[in-house]
Amino acid sequence: MNRESGHLRAGSRRRVGADTPRRSRRRRLLIALGATALASVLTPHAQSQARVWRIGFLEPAPASGSGARWVEALRAGLRDLGYVEGRNLVIEFRRAEGKYERLPGLAAELVRLEVDVIVTHTTAASRAAKDATTTIPIVMAIVGDPVASGIVASLARPGGNVTGLTALLRETAVKRLELLKEAFPRIRRVAVLGRSINAPAIASLDVAAASLKLELQRLGALGPDEINSAFAAMVKGRVDAVLVGDDVTLLAYFGAIAKLAGKLRLPSIGPYDFAEDGGLMAYSTNVSDFFYRAATLVDRILKGTKPSDLPIEQAMRIATLLNLKTAKALGIQFPQSVLLRADRVIE
Repeated sequence: MNRESGHLRAGSRRRVGADTPRRSRRRRLLIALGATALASVLTPHAQSQARVWRIGFLEPAPASGSGARWVEALRAGLRDLGYVEGRNLVIEFRRAEGKYERLPGLAAELVRLEVDVIVTHTTAASRAAKDATTTIPIVMAIVGDPVASGIVASLARPGGNVTGLTALLRETAVKRLELLKEAFPRIRRVAVLGRSINAPAIASLDVAAASLKLELQRLGALGPDEINSAFAAMVKGRVDAVLVGDDVTLLAYFGAIAKLAGKLRLPSIGPYDFAEDGGLMAYSTNVSDFFYRAATLVDRILKGTKPSDLPIEQAMRIATLLNLKTAKALGIQFPQSVLLRADRVIE
């Protein structure tokens, strides 16, 4: 009995512990099925982690001066949202180097590359991108009036494949002229520097100049030679101050313009970056903030939101900057009313 019981116990151990060929095949099948199921769960995640997004960047200006700061602001915004160049992001830059006629061809290049999103700034670049594609999403980092220029149907419902941010450039230009007159009541003739100032802004400046009893001298400039010629014309025209327009072709030369204005002891006012580069005054939005914010719109589009569902965002804060270092070099003292208006003082 004991031997039989022991035999039964031993047999039981063999049945539980040993793998028969049939059991072995079953185990292998279960392992294979489990691996397949695990792979089906992990593969989409792995693919999303491995996705490299490609962004096109279209601009009319060179990659220097304030333009370089703006690009870094876009990169910073993208990094904060988890997009890192060389890991999951590639930015394809196409720059017209001040030659606006090149923009359509450069936009077509980005379309052929099948980028995921095109980031633009200025009306000209945004229009070129829109003309090049109706399917690739376009984010305007900053543009003047996209409705008046026909790029979007409305700010609330842009429609199509375009969204972005807009600055009130017409109102800004007028305010700069008024601020110049407030700070320097005796001025009579103001040079307006910039080739691509839009027609609505020019019309508004003319009306404001008439009410302020100011005469405007418009001067275009693209590069160092033309800037020097423009200042020679200012001397000949006996201007009292300089207003620098929102012309991206001047970005790389803000420092040089500020020095020339200082050399001629002319009060100057312009965009935000102009004061940072040595200009006397600025009344403007901080364009770097626009580019940083544009990264959020890019992120939302890459995550599935349609551009037509993203309203055009407007600048809510416009700052007055005073460069006291430049003022001291020129022997200028600002009136108390202007000092109190300043949102930022550069010393």
